Amino acid sequence: MPELMNRPRLCIRKIVVLLVTAIVSTSCLSVAQEVSARQQRRRPFAALQTSDQLRHRTWEVDKVQREALVYIPEHATEKPVPVVFVFHGHGGNMRNSTRQFPYYSEWPDAISIYPQGLKTPGQLTDPEGKKSGWQKTSGDQNDRDLHFFDTMLKSLREEYKVDNDRIYSTGHSNGGGFTYLLWSERGDEFAAMAPSGAAANRLKKELKPKPVFHVAGDNDPLVKFEWQRLMIARVVRLNGCGNGQKSGEHMTIYPSESGTPVVTWISHQGHKFPQESVRDAVAFLKQQSRDGKSASSGSKSSGAPESQETEASGMDR
Repeated sequence: MPELMNRPRLCIRKIVVLLVTAIVSTSCLSVAQEVSARQQRRRPFAALQTSDQLRHRTWEVDKVQREALVYIPEHATEKPVPVVFVFHGHGGNMRNSTRQFPYYSEWPDAISIYPQGLKTPGQLTDPEGKKSGWQKTSGDQNDRDLHFFDTMLKSLREEYKVDNDRIYSTGHSNGGGFTYLLWSERGDEFAAMAPSGAAANRLKKELKPKPVFHVAGDNDPLVKFEWQRLMIARVVRLNGCGNGQKSGEHMTIYPSESGTPVVTWISHQGHKFPQESVRDAVAFLKQQSRDGKSASSGSKSSGAPESQETEASGMDR
């Protein structure tokens, strides 16, 4: 009889032991996963696992190792291909850029290159320069990032059939500011520019007319929309554009008889980059070439992305 009375107690003890074991095992697994995640985050870029479509490349520039993730089309050694440089914002990195700015998946026939910035004092945040970014003006940081661009482009030209009439730059925030700087300092290399969340009013005197696709958020708390609006207005005047024509929910097209149109893509959010703008940006860039002809049709560019040309309503923004 006492044995029968003890059996429920033994069963309860076994259940408790099993529950405790399960809880401890789950806890250990969670800790292990967190440690693994931390190690992955701390791992240097050279050791990061990348997509099969992206190659990790390094160059020595001014005695400093620089790096980028690069997408190369299969036919890049056989026929001329466009090149798109994609610059992350302050505090960003090349790996996240491939996800945030998916140019390589939207434009698989072009070389897409995602460079990695170095620690740089920020203009609006991070004054101590603990985070990665890009030089802001000519001469800043001894022009290290302009030299980096020169090295990357030279390397691509040596290894692949780069279409020199179809080279483009895009970037967000600090990367967008660097795109404006490239326009100022290396403008002759580019067919068009696509800055986002950026303004570069100090560079306006150095800029020469160039097709532009500018992305902005009208609620941007960091790079104020008013600053960007003023920059856009200056570029529209610089490029000799006509009145803006609304196209769809976000775009306004400013046509140019001289072949230097401006397109704005305005979201109703803050400083975050709107990924949905990439498709329209690619459609616009495909139409821009240094010789002033559309890459897709061979005719002079109208300024409107092909997918949106028929939707222009003639409204100003």
